[in-house]
Amino acid sequence: MQTTGNLQRNFVVADNLGLVHSCAHKFTGRGIEYDDLFQAGCIGIIKAAEAFDPCRGIKFSTYAVPVILGEIKRLFRDGGTVKISRSIKELSGKINRTRETFALKNDREPTISELAELLSVSSEDIAEAVSACSPVISLTSDEESGNGQLDIPVPSPEDELSDSISLRQSLALLSENDRLLITLRYFGGKTQSQTAKQLGMTQVQVSRKEKKILEQLKNDLLPAR
Repeated sequence: MQTTGNLQRNFVVADNLGLVHSCAHKFTGRGIEYDDLFQAGCIGIIKAAEAFDPCRGIKFSTYAVPVILGEIKRLFRDGGTVKISRSIKELSGKINRTRETFALKNDREPTISELAELLSVSSEDIAEAVSACSPVISLTSDEESGNGQLDIPVPSPEDELSDSISLRQSLALLSENDRLLITLRYFGGKTQSQTAKQLGMTQVQVSRKEKKILEQLKNDLLPAR
């Protein structure tokens, strides 16, 4: 089951994928496929979501764009290929061992933040190592003959529609003030400070209330274990 922090990060990433597309489009026609540009940008937005501190009083988009652009530019510096350093490989090995130990003990996968704390490294380093050492999938060969085309499983449109409907139904069950808070934070791009000012609350009250609402949404949307 996802933690509240992990659920919140997923909300932020999903609501801001348009930033990734916008940044990736700036680099089209320069010799690297758009899918590769978008993938690099996704790494950037995940790093940004993990490290973003809303208490700084800036919008997530303002913080995230330079991080996304940095990951895309790194792709060009690497010649369009992922070159894995020895240190990243070593970190990846530590991550895998830590994940296995954590999963056995807690009956769930650790979040990036939890891995970072356990290994005493930054969330950005964890995200980079996990992404860089993920296996490469060929789109043009099969296991037996090396010919043909491999179909990559993608999320079902029906499942995405069902999830969207479920989320909207859960939001509709919230009180008017709680629904407005979530709307301002995750659909309006407001910081906690800006949201607090508009709702007549303190930033601390917004933070506590937000965590409580996200926990409620998580319980509504995720199946019980």
